[in-house]
Amino acid sequence: MEHTNPDTEKTSKYNNLEKMSTSALLSNINKEDKSVSESVEKELPAIEKLVDAIAPKMEAGGRLFYIGAGTSGRLGVLDASECPPTFGVSDQLVIGLIAGGDTALRNAVENAEDDTKQAWKDLQEYKISEKDVLVGLAASGTTPYVIGGIKEARSKGIITGCVTCSSGSPLAAACEFPVEVVTGAEFVTGSTRMKAGTAQKLVLNMISTSVMIKLGRVKGNKMVDMQLSNKKLVSRGIRMIMEELNVDEAEASKLLQTYKSVRSVLAEYKP
Repeated sequence: MEHTNPDTEKTSKYNNLEKMSTSALLSNINKEDKSVSESVEKELPAIEKLVDAIAPKMEAGGRLFYIGAGTSGRLGVLDASECPPTFGVSDQLVIGLIAGGDTALRNAVENAEDDTKQAWKDLQEYKISEKDVLVGLAASGTTPYVIGGIKEARSKGIITGCVTCSSGSPLAAACEFPVEVVTGAEFVTGSTRMKAGTAQKLVLNMISTSVMIKLGRVKGNKMVDMQLSNKKLVSRGIRMIMEELNVDEAEASKLLQTYKSVRSVLAEYKP
């Protein structure tokens, strides 16, 4: 499972970083960051294939799982955790798992990513099946935890995809729908929380947002199923109703209190 030189480990084109001024540091990091969206753009056809594989499975009652280690794992958990408040879905619909468990969200867990069998054990707790889809996240494309989980899932007939930032990786070879956003050398050599992490975040935004729109969780351009869990979101809900129904703020507020969600107001209210 060794991969000698992932693209993410290439030496930075910048040197003597400690001697740079603050202005030079920020300017050079920004220069590198600008290249990320272009790298993502090149992979849009691959992302499209993955989204179009996920959506029908979820429409039929399946779930989307992300597995990863370190930064990649945290980004998967982040994307999964944002789906319920944004789209009003169950927290069991998109599930993010990180090597080392929830402790690893805040602290590095030694050797957690090196176990090829642990991801499948973690997925077993959720009774993953061929109804579901599994997406592996690994900037280098070499993480044993992720590759092991993907291989086992695929052998069981589960649709598999990945988001990696290195070309020709073992992870991409192991899954059916690989997304390889090659971001190149990091500003700080090997620090994949930087460009690679940004690229993965952009792709995960695309995947979950596109799938949820396909599942009917957005109306027009509005999050009509969002959870009204704080004042900002209640205010946003009121504004949506004002725009859609052409009513004043007081009326919109009253309707939201009565029907409990923007979608219900728009579907059930008859003026």
